[in-house]
This record gives sequence, C-alpha cells and structure tokens, in this order.
Amino acid sequence: MDTLQRGNWGEKVALEYLSDKGYTTVSKGFRSRFGEIDIIVKNREFLVFVEVKTRKNADFAHAREFVTKSKQKKIIATANYYLAKRPAKLQPRFDVMEIYTQPYKINHIENAFGVN
Repeated sequence: MDTLQRGNWGEKVALEYLSDKGYTTVSKGFRSRFGEIDIIVKNREFLVFVEVKTRKNADFAHAREFVTKSKQKKIIATANYYLAKRPAKLQPRFDVMEIYTQPYKINHIENAFGVN
C-alpha cells in the first residue's frame, strides 16, 4: 500500500470500529479554509471530531505524535467553523485514532487534545 491507500484504508477501519462502538457517522473528509477533519461521528453525549493516523508500525514514533499542536489548532479551527455552520446540541470532543498495519492494531484516544 502507498501512503494514500494506507490512509484511506485506515479511515475505513476507523469508521467500522467507531460504528461497532455505537457511533453514528456525521461526515467524512470535512474541509474548510482552516484544514480538514477526517471523520465526524456522534453518540448520545458527544459530537466527535476524529483525526485518523495510519502507520505501518510504531517503530519510529507513535502515530499520535504526528498530531502536533499546530495540527490540533487547525482541527479545532475547522471544528469551530463546522459548528458555526451546523450548530449541535452535543458536547464536542477531539479524538485521535492510531491504526497500525504491522501488527494490526487500533488505538482510540478519546479527548486527545484535552479540551472540551
């Protein structure tokens, strides 16, 4: 798999995982002038903005480490834009999902940015 294929596969895996956990898909690949949010899902309590990081393995670094403070700011700005256009009654939350292919592993980090 090349990088793009791996990323698309990882987002599909993340959506299946979240669906199995009771989340409903709201949007995929939401873009604004500030950036992109890979997946937006909801459950009874939260509207969750999910950043998916897919890597072959964690030998170099954990995938979550690539969600830098700068990347977080872009995701938060994009989420604020989304919420301004589509107000929600649910509490927003920012999650990161690490998807590894070798060995296969999913790590769902809830409230990854420490803000709500």
